[in-house]
Amino acid sequence: MSNKLDVNALRNAIGGKLAVLLGGESSEREISLRSGAAVLEAFARLGLEAIAVDVADADWQQQLSDISHVFIALHGPGGEDGTVQGALECMGKRYTGSGVMASALGMDKLRCKLLWKGAGLPSATFTELTAASDWQGIIDALGQVIVKPACEGSSIGMARAKSADELEAAWRAASDYGRVFAEQWISGGEYTVAVLGDSALPAIKLETDAEFYDFNAKYISNETRYLCPCGLSNELEASLRALALEAFNSVGCHGWGRVDVMQNQRGEFFLLEVNTVPGMTDHSLVPMAARQAGMSFDDLVLNIFTQCVFGDR
Repeated sequence: MSNKLDVNALRNAIGGKLAVLLGGESSEREISLRSGAAVLEAFARLGLEAIAVDVADADWQQQLSDISHVFIALHGPGGEDGTVQGALECMGKRYTGSGVMASALGMDKLRCKLLWKGAGLPSATFTELTAASDWQGIIDALGQVIVKPACEGSSIGMARAKSADELEAAWRAASDYGRVFAEQWISGGEYTVAVLGDSALPAIKLETDAEFYDFNAKYISNETRYLCPCGLSNELEASLRALALEAFNSVGCHGWGRVDVMQNQRGEFFLLEVNTVPGMTDHSLVPMAARQAGMSFDDLVLNIFTQCVFGDR
């Protein structure tokens, strides 16, 4: 079916216009505004009428009164953690991406890692940090670690720690964002795999001169390198894509998303996290993977939204 026919079918199914949810009040608000703007531009090019709704507005739910379908372009707590998804379900609205439970699990890296551990999927050794943690004992057991807030995205609050003092300091800084955990540092290649529907798109290798792939490397720096094709052998990339798809499905995710993975020096893959509403900015990785698969940005947006309209969650 051509895009024109797809768009006509969508327009008839949604009864007019749709809404793009963006903004919000999380620390990732600015990224969400950029993602939402790009998605709105795509809908305009496709000929679908779409309105922007900022969930930071007190009346955002009222703004959806005559809207039946929603494209979620929200990142971080409140928009990616099942909160907005639950509100939309209570309102009887259909929306893009994962449902309430999968969104909540995907946002909570600690619980997601526990789920993967129970499912027998490879993930770096980790431990939750509290004020009572034995800082030196953790360093002795895990070596160098990366400290992460459990429920933040875009690498916000993350820091590398090589000593007990650095570990405690990193925990104190990250605890401003809620629960915190430390994960064993893996030296090697970092990859990300976008998932669209029931398929994993071509993998992307991330290279940065920074200590790790932090907020600046993700959204600001022009020095970050994205390799797609990723440089792995066909066999290894197939294994990586299969692992990402299994991890995505094990959390119960739907529609689209992205799975981040590390490869150690022995060539073994370890899951980092799943993103249920990845970025859609000019630095974003899902659009890059889609291009490698022969799909334009507009086609990507159309595919995601079509799943919302006609798919089964």
